[in-house]
Amino acid sequence: MASTIQALPTEVVYLITAGEVIDSLASVVRELVENSLDAGATRIVVSLWPQQWRIRVADNGCGMNLDDLQQAATAHSTSKIRSSADLWKINSLGFRGEALHSLTTLANLEILSRTVGGKLGWRISYGNSGEVVQVEVTAIAPGTVVTVSHLFGNCSSRRQGLPTAAQQMKAVQATIHQIALCHPHVTWQISQNDRQWFTICPAATTGQLLPQILPQVRQGDLQEVKLELPNPPNSSLQTPHSCTDAINRVSPNSSLNLVVGLPDRTHRHRPDWVRVAINGRMVKTPELEQTILSAFHRTLPRDRYPICFLHLGISPDQINWNRNPAKTEIYLNEIIYWQEQITKAINQALSISSTNLKEAVHTTRVSKLLKAAEAKGGYNFNPQNPKEDHKNPNSLKAVAQVSNTYIVAEHPGGMWLVEQHIAHERVLYEQLCDNWQLVPVEPAIILYQLSPAQVSQLQRIGLEIEPFGEQLWAVRNIPAPLQQRDDCAEAILELSWGGDLQTAQVAVACRSAIRNGTPMNQQEMQTLLDNWQRTRNPRTCPHGRPIYLSLEESALARFFRRNWVIGKSHGI
Repeated sequence: MASTIQALPTEVVYLITAGEVIDSLASVVRELVENSLDAGATRIVVSLWPQQWRIRVADNGCGMNLDDLQQAATAHSTSKIRSSADLWKINSLGFRGEALHSLTTLANLEILSRTVGGKLGWRISYGNSGEVVQVEVTAIAPGTVVTVSHLFGNCSSRRQGLPTAAQQMKAVQATIHQIALCHPHVTWQISQNDRQWFTICPAATTGQLLPQILPQVRQGDLQEVKLELPNPPNSSLQTPHSCTDAINRVSPNSSLNLVVGLPDRTHRHRPDWVRVAINGRMVKTPELEQTILSAFHRTLPRDRYPICFLHLGISPDQINWNRNPAKTEIYLNEIIYWQEQITKAINQALSISSTNLKEAVHTTRVSKLLKAAEAKGGYNFNPQNPKEDHKNPNSLKAVAQVSNTYIVAEHPGGMWLVEQHIAHERVLYEQLCDNWQLVPVEPAIILYQLSPAQVSQLQRIGLEIEPFGEQLWAVRNIPAPLQQRDDCAEAILELSWGGDLQTAQVAVACRSAIRNGTPMNQQEMQTLLDNWQRTRNPRTCPHGRPIYLSLEESALARFFRRNWVIGKSHGI
């Protein structure tokens, strides 16, 4: 019987490979831009003519000489790796040598390039299998210009199967935005049909760049954390030159760059801005994304999601990029180690400390502050030792209580208004999360007419409950914070209506927290402020409400116009 298994022809193999690597205009832009970044470019110009299926990417990178240009588009040719061992030392964005050759299979490809310091520039056109068909000297500044035209001209079904031009342009913009976040030092100029489309200016940090991409977010809405971390314990590369950071600079340690939207100021309807990048490339990592969402749990309003961009610079031996041709999915070693580091970094970003005291977004217009008054305000102002203030720059000092609801707190940079109930709620909630303690109660609390679902719910959160007669139930233990409350039975009934343990902890914290309208003396206010500042997520309550309103000294100075010259302000 004749064999039915045969080797595929070379041209078929190349078409299959090209289809995996190049599947849209956005994928062409991604591959060419990554080559520019690998070449050290700090300025990248992308020009698109979608109706003509034409793309041009120009950069000011190191450029290529004639010998490299003649090899650049041949199958699986690359300057990034030499052997299989190099697959575990990848510090570049490109390394498979597939992109340019795939483009010759699916489009017309032309490259102009000149090396830095080179006397001549060259223009080369490539044929269908990557061979050079035309070479000529050309005038060009140091760098490279790649032009792809007539894309998918030999695959009409591919063109017909792609989204509309407008949708493809949206995908191109999203691709460039993602890459720009990973490389904030680069200038981007994007044009469409010979007209400027958008630009991205370089920034010192990703946090400073983000408002260009997400205009509804202000710089003051964000908190950025940069950390150097030891490599995971089992990393085989524990010596210098073992890792690259976010801009491919050699570093002996791993790095973590985190930009978060402060939960009391900004959040999203969808989890579309929970993003993770590793070594300069945005990737899909469900485990790390879920870690981020868990770290923000009970800091945001219901059905709202955080803004968070995480960029890890990891030792290459911890990463396997060969999971997907687009290199958007990876295998990552020591995932638990990185989850722990990410959680710690987010907690640091959300804490209130001397390094991240910022004016709240709510105080941008001081004239809209609500006026609050109290019949007898005990301000008890006692000047502190300046040296003590210097030692504790973020310590809050209770000054007064307004309307038996808000604590006026002073700190060296201005004053805060803290809502006492939800500040106490945050304190109690985190205490309950750390130590969910049930204590016996005598006599038992008697509840009437509970449904089987309510009984099951109370048992699920650990309460001992048993029948006590006709339609009566006896509860033998309760959460510790409810022990001294007169409305304990009502609280237990509330817990029976459903939710997990965390929901129960929120309910207990809310019911147990000091009520608004309750007078507090100076020491009680100070104790609450001290306990609240030490919580892990002090900016919002477990329901996502902001806890404090800040009014910084700079805002006070602007409002009272203290920069006026005294004589002139009197009309003299």
